Amino acid sequence: MALSKNTSFMSSRTRWMASVAALAMLAGGSYGVLSLAGPHEARAAQVVTGDLNAQAMPSFSTVVQRVKPAVVSVKVKLDAGVTQAADLSEQFDNLPPQIQEFFKRFGQQQDQSPSRPRPQQAPAMAQGSGFFISADGYLVTNNHVVQNAKAVTITKVDGTELTAKVVGTDPKTDLALLKVNEKGDYPFVALAKDAPMVGDWVVAIGNPFGLGGTVTAGIVSAHGRDLGSGPYDDYLQIDAPINKGNSGGPTFNLKGEVVGVNTAIFSPSGGSVGLAFAIPASTVTSVVDQLEHGGKVNRAYLGVRVQPVTQDLADGLGLPTAAGALVDSAELGTPAAMAGLKSGDVITRMNGVAIKDARELTRKVGAMKSNDKAEFTYLRDGKEQTTTVALAVQSDEGQAKADASSSDAKSILGVKLAPARAVPGAGDVGVVVVGVDPNGQAAAKGLSEGSVILEVGGKPVERPEQVKSGLEQARKDGKKAVLLKIRTEDGSRFMAVTFAAA
Repeated sequence: MALSKNTSFMSSRTRWMASVAALAMLAGGSYGVLSLAGPHEARAAQVVTGDLNAQAMPSFSTVVQRVKPAVVSVKVKLDAGVTQAADLSEQFDNLPPQIQEFFKRFGQQQDQSPSRPRPQQAPAMAQGSGFFISADGYLVTNNHVVQNAKAVTITKVDGTELTAKVVGTDPKTDLALLKVNEKGDYPFVALAKDAPMVGDWVVAIGNPFGLGGTVTAGIVSAHGRDLGSGPYDDYLQIDAPINKGNSGGPTFNLKGEVVGVNTAIFSPSGGSVGLAFAIPASTVTSVVDQLEHGGKVNRAYLGVRVQPVTQDLADGLGLPTAAGALVDSAELGTPAAMAGLKSGDVITRMNGVAIKDARELTRKVGAMKSNDKAEFTYLRDGKEQTTTVALAVQSDEGQAKADASSSDAKSILGVKLAPARAVPGAGDVGVVVVGVDPNGQAAAKGLSEGSVILEVGGKPVERPEQVKSGLEQARKDGKKAVLLKIRTEDGSRFMAVTFAAA
């Protein structure tokens, strides 16, 4: 009984001492409680103290005080008769329907959104955020903040107003480089060389709703987000609260380095719901350097149209995995054609690095400069080959395009066909689709009347019976799928016809 009673007493005393230790810590003071306690009590108090330390939230004040002076508000007076909303609405209309429902650009005119463009009498002003990247006054912001700018005003954290000019813009990555007109020694921040990891803390500073110098914090939620807004989408996803007016502002790591430029949010209302997207620092570094030394971005050009390799296409090509970029066409006279690449090739590696999909190939080629050489590994008829390509200068139209249209429908083809020569305006090559069963596989995959089937299983077709026999032969050979090469108003692409299991 004595042992039990003593044990009960010690337990109560231990809990009491631990509570005192915890309260002392929360109060920010020390009352020497550990020196009064025995070994058991000391350990209990230490456990409580350790738990409280582990749960303590980080403070961002040191980082914020150091980098905040480099962050500015950007106000733009637009050309007469032009509004940012009209341009943003046009971009918005080109997005996939599922993206349109939620995608909102911010940094535009107050109470304006792409889904609700105002008439021409809308205020000819726009605002966003930006940040200095050099002591002599170069700043970074978003292209959609300053496009069509007639005059740009920069407001520093201390309220000082400066005028600035647009040095250059890159609509494809939505970046712009500015330079203030007034000479001075300006506070600036550095772009991070290393990408943040998912789960890292980040701090965003900007001008949401015109409230300059606003600080918010969160974590990096994901890498490599593709919003369908351009060929080089590679966004960081962050959960720091971002709103209209933050556009063009920086997101920092805890070292005070810029890891991204805030440019978009997902939101049904236009306000922050915790899903924000930033252009990674690696992209900013490459683009800004070129804008500073020429006012435009010089991107490399390969000269192919590519599409993703879906599982259906992989089955039709006899590939072990659905990875790489399938070449729809290699235009005559382009670097790709001169290096031997052609329709039906699957590019699997570039400079020894695996290519995950068509969009990754587009980004990697676009990140290089004209006259650079790149080695491409590709599959042709199941055999791996390699070629070296001397890349050219990309024109406004010249870029590798990823055709994301695909479907998982698994049914019959369901079309009526006619020789192209028999259909006015269809040309002299291939077989034209003159009727589509709305419940068939072709309709499910977007094949419409007027489309021209050029090849079945890699073999050219000129008559409907050749299409039928090609499909039947592939089924007899035990293939899971066969490739059709088709031509539409948008160009040529491949479509996989799958066979239901017997």
